[in-house]
Amino acid sequence: MNLRRLLSIVVKELRQLRRDRLTFAMMVGIPTMQLLLFGYAINLDIRNLDAAVLDQAQTVHSREVVAQLGQTDVMNFKYRLADPQQIDELLRAGKISAALVIPPDFERRLATRDRVPLQIVVDGSDQVIQQAARQLAGLPLDSALNPGGAVNPNQTLGNVEIVNFYNPERRAPVNTVPGLIGVILTMTMVLFTAMALVRERERGNLEFLIATPVSAGELTIGKVLPFIAIGLVQVTVVLVLGVLIFNVPIRGSLIDVYTSSLVFIVASLALGVFISTLAQTQFQSMQIAFFTFLPQILLSGFMFPYAGMPWPAQWIAEILPMTHFIRLIRGIMLRGAGLRDLWPELAALGMFIVIMMTIAISRTSKRLD
Repeated sequence: MNLRRLLSIVVKELRQLRRDRLTFAMMVGIPTMQLLLFGYAINLDIRNLDAAVLDQAQTVHSREVVAQLGQTDVMNFKYRLADPQQIDELLRAGKISAALVIPPDFERRLATRDRVPLQIVVDGSDQVIQQAARQLAGLPLDSALNPGGAVNPNQTLGNVEIVNFYNPERRAPVNTVPGLIGVILTMTMVLFTAMALVRERERGNLEFLIATPVSAGELTIGKVLPFIAIGLVQVTVVLVLGVLIFNVPIRGSLIDVYTSSLVFIVASLALGVFISTLAQTQFQSMQIAFFTFLPQILLSGFMFPYAGMPWPAQWIAEILPMTHFIRLIRGIMLRGAGLRDLWPELAALGMFIVIMMTIAISRTSKRLD
C-alpha cells in the first residue's frame, strides 16, 4: 500500500465533502437534532394533561381535593362538568385525556371508607395516560382526604378507582398498531416521492419532458398520484394484520379511517415532493428525508408523551403532519370518534398539503440548469 496515493484519495474525499454543503450540514445537523430532541424535548415526566373534573359533591373537602391534584401539574383541569355524559364526549373528541369524578356521597365515603371515594377516568388509547393515572394514585394524602385533620404520610391515593376507557385490558398493541400506520406511511411515502423528481434529473428523463407541454403543476401531481394507491395498500395491510394478529379494534367508521389515511398520504407525498426540489441527487434526497423522520416519530406523541414536552417542542410538533394523523387514527380506531369530532386535525393536514404543494410546484422547473 502506497501511503502517498492513499493520502491523495483521503484529501480528494475531504474536498468533495466540503463542496457538498448539504452532506456536511447533515453531518452536523443530525447529531445536533438528536441531542436536542432526546436531551431537551423528550421528557418522560407527564405534565399538564388536558383534563376535566366532575364534582358532584361540591363540598369543602371535594374542592380541596381538586386543588391538591391540580397543584401536581399532572392534570390541567380545563373543563368543569355537570353531567357524566360529557366525559365520554370530551374523551372521544380528544379534548381531554382524563377526568376526575367526585361522587355525591364523597363525604360519607371518606368517613366510612367502605367505598372508593374518587374515580379517575382515563383515555386508555394512550398508555402514557394510564401511567399518569397510576402516578396520581401514589400521591400522599393530606388533610383534604383526612377529615380528622392529621396528615398520614403512609396513606396515599391508592384507593382511587381508575377507569380505563377504550383499552381496559391495557394491551400495548392496541396503542402502537394505529400509530405504526403513520410511521410506515411517513417512511415510505416521503422517501419514495423525495427521490421521484430527482431521479428524473439524474437519468436525463427531464430532457424529454422539456419538449412537452406538461406544466410544473401537472408534472408534480402526476408524480404523486401513483404513490397514493401504494399508500392505501399499506394501510390495508396494517389494518388486516392488526385485527387478525393483534386483535386491534376498529371502533370508528372504516370510511373515516381511509379518509384520514388518504389525507395523510397526500400530506406525506407533498413533503416528499418539496424535499425533491431541495436535493440535487437521490442520495441527498434520502438524507433530507431521513432528517425529517426523527422529529416526526419523536414529537408526534407516538413514542413519548406530547404533554410532557416543553412548548417549543410542542409548537414544532404541531407543524408536522404525523402529529395530527396520530390523533386522527387513534381517535377513530380506538375511541370511535368521527371526522366531525376531529376536524381540527384534518384541517391542519389540509393546510399542510396546500402550503407544501404550493412551494413545491413553484420550485419545480423543467429546465436542465
